[in-house]
Amino acid sequence: MNDTRDIRIQAARSRAREAVATGPFSAPADGVPRRRRIAMGDPQAEFDKVLRILDHHDLLGEDGWLKPDVQLVSVGDHFDWGRPEERDTAATSALELVAWLSAHPEDQVVLLLGNHDLGRVGELADFTDATFAAAQEEADRVYQGGHTDEVQEREFLARWPQAPSAELVARDFGNFREVQRAWVAHLLRARRFRVAHAAAPDLVVLHAGVTREDLEVAALAPAHHADAGAVARTLNEVMDAAVRGWSRGPLELPGLHLPGNASRGEGTGIFYQRPTLKPEDAERTRPTPRRRFDPRHLPTGLTQVLGHTRDKRTRETLGATPQPPRNGVVRHLVMTGDRADYAWGAPPPTTPGQAVLVFTDGGMRECPVEDYELFDLDTRAAVTAAR
Repeated sequence: MNDTRDIRIQAARSRAREAVATGPFSAPADGVPRRRRIAMGDPQAEFDKVLRILDHHDLLGEDGWLKPDVQLVSVGDHFDWGRPEERDTAATSALELVAWLSAHPEDQVVLLLGNHDLGRVGELADFTDATFAAAQEEADRVYQGGHTDEVQEREFLARWPQAPSAELVARDFGNFREVQRAWVAHLLRARRFRVAHAAAPDLVVLHAGVTREDLEVAALAPAHHADAGAVARTLNEVMDAAVRGWSRGPLELPGLHLPGNASRGEGTGIFYQRPTLKPEDAERTRPTPRRRFDPRHLPTGLTQVLGHTRDKRTRETLGATPQPPRNGVVRHLVMTGDRADYAWGAPPPTTPGQAVLVFTDGGMRECPVEDYELFDLDTRAAVTAAR
């Protein structure tokens, strides 16, 4: 790292520590025009690495903030990464990231919700630091090496009925701290954490994607399913209404998001679901909320920019041509009727009769800084140029 770059990174770290010390906060809009509008896939990585990726793409200023002409849309999942021995470091790092992002003006950094963000006020809503530590100590014995002892898990779930599984406590939401929940709750009530963001009349950004059925559940008429502004506004209004009626316990979005627990299993809904064309997944794609959706049911004429799903998983669920999965690369799915075209790179020019997904989750933690692509919301191209 050269000296100038080191100054920028160190300044951003200082800004983040100051923001954490201030406590849950959301900076108001400043109205500055943004010349570059960039989407960043799931930042589940060390705060330092997130900063180095932003700096690599010439987005970070010497004052430790994003450059004034940059708008960044963070596509959700800001928590939970790393090995068990990294839990404390990861918990602190993730909080610094969220605090730093929310300290930017709300019209400069758009914070979108992912399932890991909502988990703080969902599956983890009733845990304290002490009870979560006790549950996690037990979960670590039940879930080891990628395998769960079923007998021990039944006993675990009887003691911790708010948890869907031992794996969730040991791994999926494994970096939880109460202070994270306080930040998420504040940013929800401040309407800073959003479900979706309309970047153009036909371009919407959200964590895991929506189908026609999801939009109908949200009471959006089919005539408006290709209107990104209407889609984002409708989904955000559903969230805002749920937050207004929420005082304690897990936050639910009727018909769209249901946190998991021991009795009903894993969480379901628009923050969890992934596209699938596997015949064996057919039953999982029918009701909503769900964990899989049929991409043939995507709204046509709309391009959705997503996080949540990496190349390996997408290839498996779509039955794409076998290739070694890649980290860091932007990918796309174009649905033309029943035909699915999935490939690396930004989508080609499409027609109103097609439905398009752009995937931005590149496995940030495992990907070299110089290989991690962002997505330009104006040119609709992968951002690959380094300094």
